[in-house]
Amino acid sequence: MLSKDQRQKRIQEIIARENVATQGELVERLQAEGVHVTQATVSRDINELRLVRLPMGKGKHRYSLAQFRGNENLEGELSRLFQNFVHDIDRGENMLVIRTAEGHASGVALLLDKLRRDDIVGTIAGEDTIFVVARSVTEGEAILEEFHELMLG
Repeated sequence: MLSKDQRQKRIQEIIARENVATQGELVERLQAEGVHVTQATVSRDINELRLVRLPMGKGKHRYSLAQFRGNENLEGELSRLFQNFVHDIDRGENMLVIRTAEGHASGVALLLDKLRRDDIVGTIAGEDTIFVVARSVTEGEAILEEFHELMLG
């Protein structure tokens, strides 16, 4: 039986060489290599590895490792992701909820985390929802306005 690190390394190797669109496909690929794993485990691995689903055209996607070329590109990439994949943002006090297209929440949250902003305490991402905690109510309001602007381009 593989350790968690070994299994996650195998996942990275698989998505580097093959187009894998769903968690189910990734489970099948792992099992074909003799790695017995559940979809729930693969789901956790995808979140921990911060894999993103990249569009391939014609409504198809594939998993990939997030690629970053430096902080100067993070804001541009965040803007692109907000315009393409964020559907709605809501706020309650200092907490924001961002709704994305299915499978894109972890990629958007990863970019937010990479910015290491002082006004954001942290993020938690699911499949299509990101929970963002702002440091204060005032900062939450400002972040909401900024994110709405990102959505509009």
